[in-house]
Amino acid sequence: MPSIPPLPSFRGQARRAGQLPRIPVPTARAVVDCAIYVDGKRLPGRFTHADAMAEVENRGTGFVWVGLHEPDAYQMADIAETFDLHPLAVEDVVHAHQRPKLERYDDTLFLVLRTVTYVPHEIHSVSEIVETGDIMVFTGPNFAVTVRHGEHTGLAGVRRELENHPDQLMYGPGAVLHAVADHVVDSYVEVAQAVENDIEEMEEEVFTPRTTVTIESIYQLKREVVELRRAVNPLQIPLQLLGHKPDLPLPKEIRRYLRDVADHHITVAERITDFDESLSELVSAALAKIGVQQNTDMRKISAWVAIAAVPTMIAGIYGMNFTHMPGLEATWGFWLVIVLTLVICAGLYVNFHRNNWL
Repeated sequence: MPSIPPLPSFRGQARRAGQLPRIPVPTARAVVDCAIYVDGKRLPGRFTHADAMAEVENRGTGFVWVGLHEPDAYQMADIAETFDLHPLAVEDVVHAHQRPKLERYDDTLFLVLRTVTYVPHEIHSVSEIVETGDIMVFTGPNFAVTVRHGEHTGLAGVRRELENHPDQLMYGPGAVLHAVADHVVDSYVEVAQAVENDIEEMEEEVFTPRTTVTIESIYQLKREVVELRRAVNPLQIPLQLLGHKPDLPLPKEIRRYLRDVADHHITVAERITDFDESLSELVSAALAKIGVQQNTDMRKISAWVAIAAVPTMIAGIYGMNFTHMPGLEATWGFWLVIVLTLVICAGLYVNFHRNNWL
Protein backbone atom coordinates (compact mmCIF):
# COMPACT_ATOMS: atom_id res chain seq x y z
CA MET A 1 0.00 0.00 0.00
CA PRO A 2 1.48 3.39 -0.97
CA SER A 3 2.22 5.75 1.89
CA ILE A 4 -0.07 8.73 2.35
CA PRO A 5 1.79 12.04 2.10
CA PRO A 6 1.50 14.34 5.12
CA LEU A 7 -0.96 17.19 5.02
CA PRO A 8 0.62 20.55 4.16
CA SER A 9 0.82 23.01 7.00
CA PHE A 10 -1.78 25.74 7.40
CA ARG A 11 0.95 28.36 7.02
CA GLY A 12 1.98 26.94 3.62
CA GLN A 13 -1.61 26.73 2.40
CA ALA A 14 -2.32 30.31 3.41
CA ARG A 15 0.87 31.62 1.80
CA ARG A 16 0.11 29.90 -1.50
CA ALA A 17 -3.44 31.32 -1.42
CA GLY A 18 -2.07 34.80 -0.80
CA GLN A 19 -3.81 35.13 2.57
CA LEU A 20 -0.67 35.78 4.64
CA PRO A 21 1.47 38.88 4.46
CA ARG A 22 5.09 38.59 3.41
CA ILE A 23 6.17 40.55 6.48
CA PRO A 24 5.51 38.44 9.61
CA VAL A 25 3.09 39.84 12.16
CA PRO A 26 4.29 39.21 15.73
CA THR A 27 2.21 36.43 17.24
CA ALA A 28 2.75 37.97 20.68
CA ARG A 29 0.18 40.64 19.83
CA ALA A 30 -2.57 38.02 19.91
CA VAL A 31 -1.23 36.16 22.97
CA VAL A 32 -2.97 37.23 26.17
CA ASP A 33 -1.03 34.88 28.42
CA CYS A 34 1.35 31.95 28.04
CA ALA A 35 2.42 29.78 30.96
CA ILE A 36 3.92 26.41 31.83
CA TYR A 37 2.32 24.29 34.55
CA VAL A 38 4.21 21.47 36.25
CA ASP A 39 2.59 19.43 39.03
CA GLY A 40 -0.29 21.92 39.06
CA LYS A 41 1.91 24.97 39.65
CA ARG A 42 2.84 27.75 37.28
CA LEU A 43 6.54 28.09 36.53
CA PRO A 44 7.94 31.58 37.08
CA GLY A 45 9.09 33.66 34.14
CA ARG A 46 7.74 34.78 30.78
CA PHE A 47 7.72 32.45 27.79
CA THR A 48 6.81 32.60 24.15
CA HIS A 49 4.60 29.79 22.97
CA ALA A 50 7.51 28.15 21.12
CA ASP A 51 9.89 28.41 24.10
CA ALA A 52 7.20 27.12 26.45
CA MET A 53 6.52 24.08 24.28
CA ALA A 54 10.23 23.36 23.98
CA GLU A 55 10.63 23.60 27.77
CA VAL A 56 7.78 21.14 28.38
CA GLU A 57 9.19 18.68 25.84
CA ASN A 58 12.62 18.90 27.46
CA ARG A 59 11.18 18.32 30.92
CA GLY A 60 8.95 15.49 29.77
CA THR A 61 6.24 16.65 32.19
CA GLY A 62 3.75 19.50 32.60
CA PHE A 63 1.82 21.35 29.91
CA VAL A 64 1.59 24.73 28.21
CA TRP A 65 -1.49 26.95 28.31
CA VAL A 66 -1.60 29.68 25.68
CA GLY A 67 -4.48 32.17 25.64
CA LEU A 68 -5.18 34.08 22.42
CA HIS A 69 -7.56 36.91 21.55
CA GLU A 70 -8.75 37.25 17.96
CA PRO A 71 -5.58 36.07 16.17
CA ASP A 72 -5.27 36.66 12.43
CA ALA A 73 -4.36 34.00 9.90
CA TYR A 74 -0.59 34.43 10.16
CA GLN A 75 -0.57 34.48 13.96
CA MET A 76 -2.76 31.39 14.13
CA ALA A 77 -0.55 29.64 11.58
CA ASP A 78 2.44 30.23 13.85
CA ILE A 79 0.55 28.71 16.79
CA ALA A 80 -0.60 25.79 14.62
CA GLU A 81 2.97 25.02 13.56
CA THR A 82 4.19 24.99 17.15
CA PHE A 83 1.43 22.75 18.51
CA ASP A 84 0.79 20.74 15.32
CA LEU A 85 -2.87 21.75 15.03
CA HIS A 86 -4.99 20.48 12.15
CA PRO A 87 -5.49 22.99 9.29
CA LEU A 88 -9.28 22.54 9.25
CA ALA A 89 -9.57 23.40 12.94
CA VAL A 90 -7.22 26.36 12.52
CA GLU A 91 -9.34 27.66 9.66
CA ASP A 92 -12.43 27.54 11.90
CA VAL A 93 -10.54 29.51 14.56
CA VAL A 94 -9.53 32.26 12.15
CA HIS A 95 -13.01 32.70 10.66
CA ALA A 96 -14.82 32.34 14.04
CA HIS A 97 -18.64 32.44 14.35
CA GLN A 98 -18.75 28.65 14.38
CA ARG A 99 -21.51 26.43 15.66
CA PRO A 100 -20.67 24.73 19.00
CA LYS A 101 -19.01 21.40 18.24
CA LEU A 102 -16.42 18.88 19.36
CA GLU A 103 -13.85 17.40 16.97
CA ARG A 104 -10.97 15.03 17.54
CA TYR A 105 -7.73 15.02 15.58
CA ASP A 106 -5.68 12.07 16.87
CA ASP A 107 -4.71 13.08 20.44
CA THR A 108 -5.95 16.66 20.04
CA LEU A 109 -9.46 17.75 20.98
CA PHE A 110 -11.04 20.86 19.47
CA LEU A 111 -14.06 22.32 21.29
CA VAL A 112 -16.03 25.32 20.04
CA LEU A 113 -18.25 27.22 22.47
CA ARG A 114 -20.48 30.23 21.86
CA THR A 115 -20.29 32.90 24.55
CA VAL A 116 -23.16 35.20 25.48
CA THR A 117 -23.48 38.35 27.54
CA TYR A 118 -26.47 40.40 28.63
CA VAL A 119 -26.69 44.05 27.58
CA PRO A 120 -28.61 46.20 30.12
CA HIS A 121 -31.47 48.10 28.46
CA GLU A 122 -34.81 49.77 29.02
CA ILE A 123 -37.86 47.51 28.91
CA HIS A 124 -39.19 49.21 25.74
CA SER A 125 -35.79 49.33 24.05
CA VAL A 126 -35.47 47.64 20.65
CA SER A 127 -31.66 47.53 20.82
CA GLU A 128 -29.59 44.37 21.12
CA ILE A 129 -30.12 42.53 24.38
CA VAL A 130 -27.80 39.51 23.98
CA GLU A 131 -24.32 39.71 22.46
CA THR A 132 -22.48 36.58 21.36
CA GLY A 133 -18.85 35.61 20.84
CA ASP A 134 -16.69 32.50 20.51
CA ILE A 135 -14.20 30.52 22.55
CA MET A 136 -12.23 27.71 20.94
CA VAL A 137 -10.21 25.24 23.01
CA PHE A 138 -7.46 22.94 21.76
CA THR A 139 -6.17 20.30 24.17
CA GLY A 140 -3.33 17.90 23.50
CA PRO A 141 -1.14 15.65 25.64
CA ASN A 142 0.99 18.58 26.82
CA PHE A 143 -0.74 21.79 25.75
CA ALA A 144 -3.97 23.76 25.90
CA VAL A 145 -4.71 26.61 23.50
CA THR A 146 -7.71 28.86 24.11
CA VAL A 147 -8.83 31.35 21.47
CA ARG A 148 -11.40 34.02 22.28
CA HIS A 149 -13.39 36.14 19.84
CA GLY A 150 -15.38 39.05 21.26
CA GLU A 151 -14.84 41.55 24.03
CA HIS A 152 -16.77 39.71 26.74
CA THR A 153 -16.32 36.46 28.68
CA GLY A 154 -12.61 36.86 29.32
CA LEU A 155 -10.61 33.90 30.62
CA ALA A 156 -8.17 35.71 32.93
CA GLY A 157 -10.39 34.95 35.91
CA VAL A 158 -10.60 31.29 34.89
CA ARG A 159 -6.81 31.06 34.79
CA ARG A 160 -6.47 32.70 38.21
CA GLU A 161 -9.07 30.37 39.69
CA LEU A 162 -7.28 27.31 38.36
CA GLU A 163 -3.91 28.55 39.57
CA ASN A 164 -5.44 28.84 43.05
CA HIS A 165 -6.35 25.13 42.84
CA PRO A 166 -3.21 23.23 41.82
CA ASP A 167 -4.97 19.93 42.52
CA GLN A 168 -7.18 20.58 39.47
CA LEU A 169 -4.31 21.70 37.23
CA MET A 170 -2.56 18.41 38.01
CA TYR A 171 -5.09 16.73 35.71
CA GLY A 172 -3.41 18.49 32.79
CA PRO A 173 -4.93 20.23 29.75
CA GLY A 174 -8.26 18.53 30.40
CA ALA A 175 -8.63 20.69 33.51
CA VAL A 176 -8.41 23.79 31.30
CA LEU A 177 -11.07 22.44 28.96
CA HIS A 178 -13.39 21.73 31.91
CA ALA A 179 -12.77 25.14 33.50
CA VAL A 180 -13.53 27.00 30.27
CA ALA A 181 -16.67 24.97 29.60
CA ASP A 182 -17.85 25.48 33.17
CA HIS A 183 -17.17 29.22 32.92
CA VAL A 184 -19.15 29.52 29.69
CA VAL A 185 -22.12 27.54 31.04
CA ASP A 186 -22.12 29.68 34.20
CA SER A 187 -22.37 32.76 31.99
CA TYR A 188 -25.38 31.12 30.30
CA VAL A 189 -27.04 30.85 33.72
CA GLU A 190 -26.44 34.55 34.44
CA VAL A 191 -27.78 35.68 31.07
CA ALA A 192 -30.80 33.38 31.36
CA GLN A 193 -31.63 34.90 34.77
CA ALA A 194 -31.38 38.43 33.36
CA VAL A 195 -33.61 37.54 30.41
CA GLU A 196 -36.09 35.88 32.77
CA ASN A 197 -36.30 39.13 34.76
CA ASP A 198 -37.07 40.98 31.51
CA ILE A 199 -39.82 38.52 30.67
CA GLU A 200 -41.37 38.82 34.13
CA GLU A 201 -41.31 42.61 33.85
CA MET A 202 -42.91 42.37 30.42
CA GLU A 203 -45.60 40.03 31.75
CA GLU A 204 -46.40 42.41 34.59
CA GLU A 205 -46.82 45.25 32.12
CA VAL A 206 -49.00 43.24 29.73
CA PHE A 207 -51.36 42.05 32.44
CA THR A 208 -51.58 45.36 34.31
CA PRO A 209 -54.80 47.26 33.46
CA ARG A 210 -54.59 50.55 31.59
CA THR A 211 -51.02 50.07 30.40
CA THR A 212 -49.79 50.58 26.87
CA VAL A 213 -48.37 47.39 25.40
CA THR A 214 -45.49 47.68 22.91
CA ILE A 215 -45.53 44.64 20.66
CA GLU A 216 -42.18 45.62 19.11
CA SER A 217 -40.37 45.23 22.44
CA ILE A 218 -41.89 41.76 22.95
CA TYR A 219 -40.85 40.67 19.46
CA GLN A 220 -37.35 42.06 20.08
CA LEU A 221 -37.06 40.08 23.30
CA LYS A 222 -38.30 36.97 21.53
CA ARG A 223 -35.70 37.44 18.79
CA GLU A 224 -32.96 37.74 21.39
CA VAL A 225 -34.18 34.56 23.08
CA VAL A 226 -33.95 32.81 19.71
CA GLU A 227 -30.36 34.07 19.39
CA LEU A 228 -29.63 32.83 22.89
CA ARG A 229 -31.09 29.43 22.10
CA ARG A 230 -28.97 29.10 18.96
CA ALA A 231 -25.85 29.84 20.98
CA VAL A 232 -26.64 27.59 23.95
CA ASN A 233 -28.56 24.52 22.79
CA PRO A 234 -26.06 23.08 20.25
CA LEU A 235 -23.46 22.70 23.02
CA GLN A 236 -25.47 19.86 24.55
CA ILE A 237 -24.11 17.14 22.26
CA PRO A 238 -20.40 18.10 22.66
CA LEU A 239 -20.76 18.17 26.46
CA GLN A 240 -22.48 14.80 26.44
CA LEU A 241 -19.66 13.33 24.36
CA LEU A 242 -17.00 14.80 26.64
CA GLY A 243 -18.67 13.43 29.72
CA HIS A 244 -19.68 9.98 28.51
CA LYS A 245 -17.23 8.91 25.79
CA PRO A 246 -14.41 6.99 27.53
CA ASP A 247 -12.13 6.78 24.48
CA LEU A 248 -11.53 10.55 24.42
CA PRO A 249 -8.08 11.62 25.70
CA LEU A 250 -9.39 13.01 28.99
CA PRO A 251 -8.80 11.88 32.58
CA LYS A 252 -11.67 9.98 34.15
CA GLU A 253 -12.10 12.60 36.89
CA ILE A 254 -12.36 15.39 34.30
CA ARG A 255 -15.13 13.48 32.52
CA ARG A 256 -17.03 13.37 35.82
CA TYR A 257 -16.72 17.14 36.18
CA LEU A 258 -17.84 17.61 32.58
CA ARG A 259 -20.95 15.52 33.23
CA ASP A 260 -21.85 18.00 35.96
CA VAL A 261 -21.34 20.87 33.49
CA ALA A 262 -23.58 19.04 31.01
CA ASP A 263 -26.33 18.78 33.65
CA HIS A 264 -26.17 22.53 34.28
CA HIS A 265 -26.28 23.15 30.56
CA ILE A 266 -29.41 21.03 30.16
CA THR A 267 -31.11 23.04 32.90
CA VAL A 268 -30.27 26.32 31.15
CA ALA A 269 -31.38 24.98 27.76
CA GLU A 270 -34.75 23.95 29.21
CA ARG A 271 -35.20 27.41 30.76
CA ILE A 272 -34.49 29.06 27.41
CA THR A 273 -37.07 26.80 25.73
CA ASP A 274 -39.58 27.87 28.39
CA PHE A 275 -38.69 31.53 27.65
CA ASP A 276 -39.57 31.03 24.01
CA GLU A 277 -42.93 29.47 24.88
CA SER A 278 -43.70 32.16 27.46
CA LEU A 279 -42.98 34.94 24.98
CA SER A 280 -45.18 33.29 22.35
CA GLU A 281 -48.03 33.23 24.87
CA LEU A 282 -47.18 36.80 25.87
CA VAL A 283 -47.46 37.94 22.27
CA SER A 284 -50.93 36.35 22.04
CA ALA A 285 -51.99 37.99 25.31
CA ALA A 286 -50.64 41.37 24.19
CA LEU A 287 -52.46 41.14 20.87
CA ALA A 288 -55.67 40.22 22.71
CA LYS A 289 -55.21 43.19 25.04
CA ILE A 290 -54.64 45.50 22.08
CA GLY A 291 -57.80 44.11 20.49
CA VAL A 292 -59.78 44.86 23.67
CA GLN A 293 -58.30 48.36 23.81
CA GLN A 294 -59.23 48.96 20.20
CA ASN A 295 -62.80 47.73 20.82
CA THR A 296 -63.06 50.05 23.81
CA ASP A 297 -61.81 52.96 21.74
CA MET A 298 -64.25 52.16 18.97
CA ARG A 299 -67.16 52.11 21.43
CA LYS A 300 -66.15 55.51 22.76
CA ILE A 301 -65.84 56.91 19.26
CA SER A 302 -69.23 55.43 18.31
CA ALA A 303 -70.87 56.89 21.44
CA TRP A 304 -69.53 60.40 20.76
CA VAL A 305 -70.55 60.12 17.11
CA ALA A 306 -74.10 59.19 18.19
CA ILE A 307 -74.23 62.18 20.57
CA ALA A 308 -72.88 64.53 17.90
CA ALA A 309 -75.42 63.19 15.38
CA VAL A 310 -78.36 64.70 17.36
CA PRO A 311 -77.50 68.42 16.92
CA THR A 312 -76.30 67.67 13.40
CA MET A 313 -79.63 66.13 12.46
CA ILE A 314 -81.71 68.90 14.04
CA ALA A 315 -79.56 71.61 12.45
CA GLY A 316 -79.90 69.82 9.11
CA ILE A 317 -83.69 69.69 9.34
CA TYR A 318 -84.09 73.35 10.28
CA GLY A 319 -81.58 74.31 7.63
CA MET A 320 -83.80 73.11 4.75
CA ASN A 321 -85.49 76.56 4.49
CA PHE A 322 -89.11 75.36 4.50
CA THR A 323 -91.68 78.07 5.14
CA HIS A 324 -94.00 76.22 7.52
CA MET A 325 -91.94 74.60 10.33
CA PRO A 326 -92.91 74.38 14.04
CA GLY A 327 -91.55 77.35 15.97
CA LEU A 328 -89.74 78.79 12.98
CA GLU A 329 -91.29 82.24 13.35
CA ALA A 330 -91.89 82.09 17.14
CA THR A 331 -89.59 83.99 19.50
CA TRP A 332 -89.23 80.89 21.70
CA GLY A 333 -88.55 78.48 18.82
CA PHE A 334 -84.76 78.82 18.81
CA TRP A 335 -84.40 78.27 22.56
CA LEU A 336 -86.80 75.33 22.46
CA VAL A 337 -84.68 73.60 19.83
CA ILE A 338 -81.48 74.27 21.80
CA VAL A 339 -82.95 72.90 25.04
CA LEU A 340 -84.36 69.85 23.25
CA THR A 341 -80.97 69.13 21.67
CA LEU A 342 -79.17 69.39 24.99
CA VAL A 343 -81.68 67.12 26.73
CA ILE A 344 -81.36 64.43 24.06
CA CYS A 345 -77.54 64.64 24.08
CA ALA A 346 -77.46 64.47 27.90
CA GLY A 347 -79.75 61.45 27.88
CA LEU A 348 -77.52 59.66 25.39
CA TYR A 349 -74.40 60.49 27.42
CA VAL A 350 -75.96 59.12 30.63
CA ASN A 351 -77.07 55.95 28.85
CA PHE A 352 -73.66 55.33 27.26
CA HIS A 353 -71.86 56.04 30.53
CA ARG A 354 -74.13 53.62 32.37
CA ASN A 355 -73.23 50.92 29.86
CA ASN A 356 -69.47 51.66 30.15
CA TRP A 357 -69.20 53.03 26.65
CA LEU A 358 -67.92 56.34 27.98
